[in-house]
Amino acid sequence: MSALASHLAPHAGVLAALDTSLADVARVFDEQLKSPLAPVQNLVEHVERYRGKMLRPMLVLLSGMACAQRHASPDDLRSLISREHLVVAATVEMVHMATLVHDDVLDEADVRRKGLTVNKLHGNEPAVILGDYLIASAYHLCATLPEVGPSRAIGRAAVLTASGELLQLHNRGNLDLSEETYFEIIRGKTAELIATACELGAAASGADEPTRRAMSEFGRAIGSAFQIQDDILDLLGEQAVVGKSLGKDIEKGKLTLPILRYLASLPADQRRAARARLAPLCVPNASPDQLASFVRDVNASGAVASARSTAASLIALAKDQLRVLPAGPAREALVSLADAVLERSA
Repeated sequence: MSALASHLAPHAGVLAALDTSLADVARVFDEQLKSPLAPVQNLVEHVERYRGKMLRPMLVLLSGMACAQRHASPDDLRSLISREHLVVAATVEMVHMATLVHDDVLDEADVRRKGLTVNKLHGNEPAVILGDYLIASAYHLCATLPEVGPSRAIGRAAVLTASGELLQLHNRGNLDLSEETYFEIIRGKTAELIATACELGAAASGADEPTRRAMSEFGRAIGSAFQIQDDILDLLGEQAVVGKSLGKDIEKGKLTLPILRYLASLPADQRRAARARLAPLCVPNASPDQLASFVRDVNASGAVASARSTAASLIALAKDQLRVLPAGPAREALVSLADAVLERSA
């Protein structure tokens, strides 16, 4: 059970249905990626370790259960999950994992899910092509559904995800980055695929258009909060707990919300001095002592607490969207999952 799924322990019926359905998603996932070529299969088996939190598949399944829960007893929620839910859940996870593989290349990361990354073990070229293999497999799988709607939605989400990553790359080292641009980046690179997972989970259960829109907004809000928490963990987390290479945002010149809030809190002369301290840290192998000193100042300023407060506001906004759903255990599980996004340490 992932750390996020463990927050659903009070919802025993939902958790049982979710565990069974996630196992089904894993089987769909593995079957789609299976290759008769040993070098490809070896890479596929390694990258399967990247299935950690399974947030996006969980949201597809929980959204589907929550939208249709009036049609099943609390002890039979698994009956609400169709092949479409399973295919969509596996597809969004493949797209997500492709972005992780490519991110590790861009960030020159060595560790992912407490193990060595594909690029560290095999080099950048196989890692890039493996990411392409995952993307191609995702669209091939989604195309097996009789309707084109899911393929179009996931395709659009993938375009926005890549656009967000490109916008972030364009702004590497931009010490004048605005909060507006930061939020545009994270809505694209993280929140859009999560929003699509929620919307398609609802759609596969026959939800009407207003409900699908509300679920999309729910996902977009928790996706933005998830990325803010991820950025905080990159700044203050422990690698042994988080399970991936940390400190990459500053090294790569990516200004995240805590740093933006810190710089904005300073008078103009101190802001210039802080930027002068930050610039030489935006390189590989920067001074660990200078980096630690800068991070301490960011934290002491209240900027991290301010970023967490913004994430909490987004979670509150997300939970408000769930009022369109019928009351029941699956809706309550979505509330718990939203809260877990703020509380996670990995």
